[in-house]
Amino acid sequence: MNSPTILVTGASGLLGQHLVHHLSKGNRLVRALYHHHPPDAQLQQLPNIIWQPCDLLDVFQVEEVMGGIEYVYHCAAVVSFSRADRNFMLHFNVESTANLVNEALEHDVRKFVFVSSIAALGRTEHQQAHITESVEWEESNHNSHYGLSKYLAELEVWRGAGEGLNITIVNPGIILGEPLSTTGDGWNKGSSKLMTVVNKQFPFYTQGINAWVDVKDVVQAMTELMQSNIVNERFILCAGNFAYKEIFSQMALLLEKKSPHIPAGKLLTSIVWRFNAFKELFTGKTPTITKETATTAQRQSFYCNEKLLQWIPNFTYTPIHQTLARMASAFKSQKTPSI
Repeated sequence: MNSPTILVTGASGLLGQHLVHHLSKGNRLVRALYHHHPPDAQLQQLPNIIWQPCDLLDVFQVEEVMGGIEYVYHCAAVVSFSRADRNFMLHFNVESTANLVNEALEHDVRKFVFVSSIAALGRTEHQQAHITESVEWEESNHNSHYGLSKYLAELEVWRGAGEGLNITIVNPGIILGEPLSTTGDGWNKGSSKLMTVVNKQFPFYTQGINAWVDVKDVVQAMTELMQSNIVNERFILCAGNFAYKEIFSQMALLLEKKSPHIPAGKLLTSIVWRFNAFKELFTGKTPTITKETATTAQRQSFYCNEKLLQWIPNFTYTPIHQTLARMASAFKSQKTPSI
């Protein structure tokens, strides 16, 4: 039996699921890594995918899984805006990336694609009208700790580039898509949870604007960049900049629920995140609304998606209304589409 030549970290997450599903249609074996969340039976049956548990903080385990690998997609990350998770998130996101970069260099990996975030581009009080890939990180109270962790992880990837590793970085906006796993609580995690919140007819909306992108577009961009000769570049992945209210309203319409209709200003959101932080002390449950998510939800940030379209002229983004329609259909059926 041939050995895997492609490595995917974070393969059981939303992006990882869609990536391995896409790669399973190719003619190369893929080593798909997971840690705490093993794949369900449907995902395990995908052809050309070999699932393997791995702690990316364990150098010896990372060394083992890198054997024979030529191409690495690093999707794994801790994504949290809770104070309780900050230290571990910073440690994991940076150290796991450093370990993978080191072993990729040691094993002469041909190319390393790293999934960063628009949060790693930073946010300042007086930022440019449309944020581009050329922006430099600035220390600011507007930056999230998650953004800091991804920025520092990017530095590890750039270090690898300086030592001879061919790398490409993608900075997706908020990734929208339906979970492919038929078990677990995929609709209660990440951006997929927004559909659950809207379905419960959450009445509030904020004035924020952010970048949004279909998970399938992120997969397409990553695989095309991997197959290209493009190295040592980073690309914002963004189908468009939309208000949270617009996204929530479209979701509500598709789910046949009442749209959010009460504006939540800074005062109201500050009260909510403080209440949730207080509740977290007693319940231990990670709050949906934190100080950082409340701040982000009020902020109007615009991102430029022109670079990827210039470098890969045939690439097109899925209109967000189509993404939301696909998500709503999967959500209403309460089962994932056949893969």
